[in-house]
Amino acid sequence: MTLKTSLVMMQACGAIVFSTLTLAESTADDITNDSILNDWETQTKDGSDVELQPLQVKGRALSYYKEDEATLATKTATPIDKTPQSIQVVTEALIEDQAARQITDLYRSISGMSQNNVSNVTLRGFNQDEILYDGMRGDPFSGFSIPQLFTIEQVQVLKGPAGALYGAGEPGGIINYVTKKPTYEQKNTLKISAGNKDFLSGSIESSGPANEDASQRYRVGIYSDGQDSYRTNVEEENQIIDLGYDWDIDSNNTLSVQYTNIHQYISGARLRGIPTDDDGNFLADTSWNSNSSSDFQELDAEVFQARLDHDINAWLTSNLTFRYFENTETQKYHEVTGLSTTDSDMVKRQYRDQVRNKKGTTIAGNLIAELGDHTVLIGADYYHLYGDFLYYRSTAGVSNLSLSNPEYTDNVSDYTMPLYKDEETVLDRVGVFAQDQWAITNKLDLTTGVRFDRYEEKFTNNKADTETEYDDTGYSARIGATYALNEHVKPYVSASTGFVPQSASDQESSTDGYFDPEESHQFEAGLRTYWLQNKLNVNIAAYRIIRENILQEDPDDSDLLVSVGKVRSQGIEIDVMADITPRWVANINYAYNDTIVKKATDGIQYADGDRFSNTPYNQLGLWTRYDFPSITSSIAFGADYVSDQINRQGQTIKPYAVYDASWQTSWEDWKFQLNIKNLFDKEYAVSGFTEKNGSFVGERRRVYVSAAYDF
Repeated sequence: MTLKTSLVMMQACGAIVFSTLTLAESTADDITNDSILNDWETQTKDGSDVELQPLQVKGRALSYYKEDEATLATKTATPIDKTPQSIQVVTEALIEDQAARQITDLYRSISGMSQNNVSNVTLRGFNQDEILYDGMRGDPFSGFSIPQLFTIEQVQVLKGPAGALYGAGEPGGIINYVTKKPTYEQKNTLKISAGNKDFLSGSIESSGPANEDASQRYRVGIYSDGQDSYRTNVEEENQIIDLGYDWDIDSNNTLSVQYTNIHQYISGARLRGIPTDDDGNFLADTSWNSNSSSDFQELDAEVFQARLDHDINAWLTSNLTFRYFENTETQKYHEVTGLSTTDSDMVKRQYRDQVRNKKGTTIAGNLIAELGDHTVLIGADYYHLYGDFLYYRSTAGVSNLSLSNPEYTDNVSDYTMPLYKDEETVLDRVGVFAQDQWAITNKLDLTTGVRFDRYEEKFTNNKADTETEYDDTGYSARIGATYALNEHVKPYVSASTGFVPQSASDQESSTDGYFDPEESHQFEAGLRTYWLQNKLNVNIAAYRIIRENILQEDPDDSDLLVSVGKVRSQGIEIDVMADITPRWVANINYAYNDTIVKKATDGIQYADGDRFSNTPYNQLGLWTRYDFPSITSSIAFGADYVSDQINRQGQTIKPYAVYDASWQTSWEDWKFQLNIKNLFDKEYAVSGFTEKNGSFVGERRRVYVSAAYDF
């Protein structure tokens, strides 16, 4: 059944590509004959000289939705076609067209990515929560808060293990947010938006030269929003202040400084799912919430970042970056602990009072040498993270809640709140790495890289008055090659490795007092192709990832662990960007993934049997837009299909297809936009958690209207 579904989805994707080829081919003649002849006739009437030039057509999809170069995969300015690993870039134009406010709005545009738990995602079959900003660790939204996109220019995703450059990390890949920077030209935008569920937002952005020669530049961005929800008791607020300053000190040195302040408040949260039966049917209305209106989740965060770029000479450059962040995440909420054994309409609850504090510092330096056919990178980075977790919990006195007719009558002040956890973690990581990009011929490029990491972790349990320290080393490598068969076909192959250290708290459960890190390796082969005068770009990637040394319960002693677990993930991804006609463009992606447990003593976390939770076999995303130049307007349509999944206890999460629509028009310095998300108001679950907590409900129909003024 799974293979059949996969083949059907691949055929559908192929049909779309074939229709694109046919339509684009039929319109190519129109462009050549009509457009050029019209221009020739106009110039002839004007008496102008006519000189025919070779026609280079690059439509909206490939010029606005496609990025040709990225630094994430190599830390050097490298064309994506010469990058021997799958990398996907969501551009600012696509973010704007889809009216994406937060990362959850963009999953359809990234093949192989789907929602997991709250703000985490599944990428190539693995839970992914490692987030970079401008290639640096230090995520201000780390925890359970949802990253906002107001300060973001691009979202970049490097797929597969990335240890050779970035050290410890999950094998699915790395997500990198490229932040907005000061501009050389003056740009000012005032934007207001409104929508159903009392949504209202406003922002102002100003960026440009701070002196006459633009050697100093600034950026100021202020954003605020507020909205209700289809979920009972839930309201959300976001405020962001973003400041930037760039200074070209001289022709060889540029200093960039950024500061961001973030506040996010969600009442009626931490927002969990809704219980379902084994077939994935909700046991309550999709507006149901286990939290009362006094429950909340609040985030306060600050980020400071500074970077110095220095040109040492004509062939040697360097950069040094410092990033500091701190955040406090406060959560006071009711958690479902299970279904009542005496009344199927009731759920049992407990109350949790949690505060998480984090402070992190990253320092990274890179030296880049252009040595003829070789581009050599040598770098090092240091990451320090301090975190504390204070957790009070009450079960006695917390009332059960009805699924069909909930009444939120509890008074939290009446609860007895004993201390449940009081923990501190201090983490230090140091890494050094080297990479060589060798242009062997004008068609063949070879990339090799190695990295060594040293990490130390200290875990303190203040409640139990215990302390555990752990240190170890890790090694990562990558080798890959790209080859340009011709201007149309550019294949690549690569092998890469990664690792994730075991936590210091888990080391106490080892019979030897020591666990090796989890290790992963990936083999990937891909094909990047361009057709019809570069109006059609089709990329295909096939991969196989093995993850080993996953901690398991010791079969001989349930109080101990053993590192024998093994998981295999494999799949294919197809990404298509097409200018179907000069006015009609499309961005399409399809992914098939099969992630299974290959070795375990008594199951693996986040899996049921041999299948992982929240890992759909098939996904299909679409965004297509049609322009009406005569009235400076456009309409767009989006679709997002995700096949069936399971939660952590094997309950079904039903497949779903959700559709969006958009209209956009410009008048003088104004741009007006209407977006309808979940066009048909479908009730569905995006992912699952456990039987007691249920499945996370997808967003119901949302309507947004915005007006932006450039001045």
